[in-house]
Amino acid sequence: MALPKLETPTYELELPSTGEKIKYRPFLVKEQKVLMIAQGSSDEKVINNSIGTLVGNCTFDKIDPTKSPMFDIEYIFLKLRSKSIGETVQLNITCPDDNKTTVPVKINLDEVSVQMTAGHTNVVDLTDNIKLYLRYPLLNDMQKLEGDTEVDKVFNILINCIHEVHHGDKIYNSVDVTKKDLETFVDQMTTEQLKNVMDFFDTMPKLRHAIQVTNPKTKKKGEVVVEGLQNFLE
Repeated sequence: MALPKLETPTYELELPSTGEKIKYRPFLVKEQKVLMIAQGSSDEKVINNSIGTLVGNCTFDKIDPTKSPMFDIEYIFLKLRSKSIGETVQLNITCPDDNKTTVPVKINLDEVSVQMTAGHTNVVDLTDNIKLYLRYPLLNDMQKLEGDTEVDKVFNILINCIHEVHHGDKIYNSVDVTKKDLETFVDQMTTEQLKNVMDFFDTMPKLRHAIQVTNPKTKKKGEVVVEGLQNFLE
C-alpha cells in the first residue's frame, strides 16, 4: 500500500525588481540535502548552481535563475530559507565603536528587504558624448567568473554587465562586440571613470538590514548595516 502524499504549503512574495507577485513553496528535504552538500564543497559555482536550482523549483519554474537579477534570487532564497528552516537566525555582529567586540544578535529574516541607494542609476557618463549603460549581475554571471584573483572577478562581472555603449547617436550593443573589445574599452578608462562605473555596483539594489547593537564592554550603541545573502546565512 502506497503511503499518503504530503501536501506542501504555498506562499506569495513580491519581486523586488518588478513588484510582480509570485507563488513559492518551501524547499523539501531532498532539496535541502543537495544544498548542504553544495555548501560543504566550498565551491562558489556549485553553491550558486544549487541556489539557482532551488529558486527555480520552489517558484514552480516561474523564475529563471539564469535571467533574473542576483538581488531577486537572493531575496527569494532568503524567503525560502525562512519558510523551510525558520525565520530567525543569529549573527555575530562586530560593534562599530571598537571594530573588535562581537555581539550575537537574532534577526527575523522576514524583516530583511532589498534596498536601493538614493541616486542610483544604470547610466554612467564617461565623457561628454560617451555613455555606458549597465545591467544588473545575474546568477549566470557568477557561474562564468574567470581569473584567480578578486580583481579578475570584479572586472569580469563589470564586463559581463555592460549592456550598451552610446557614442553620440551611435549605439554599440554588447552582444555585437567581442569580450576582448569590451576588455580593451574598460582598460582605456581613467581611474575616475572606473570609479563612476563601480558606483553602479556599490549602490545597486541589495539585501540590506540595519541592526542596532550595544557594546557590552563600552556600553556604546551603534548601527551596523548587513548586506548580501551570505552575511545573513552565517
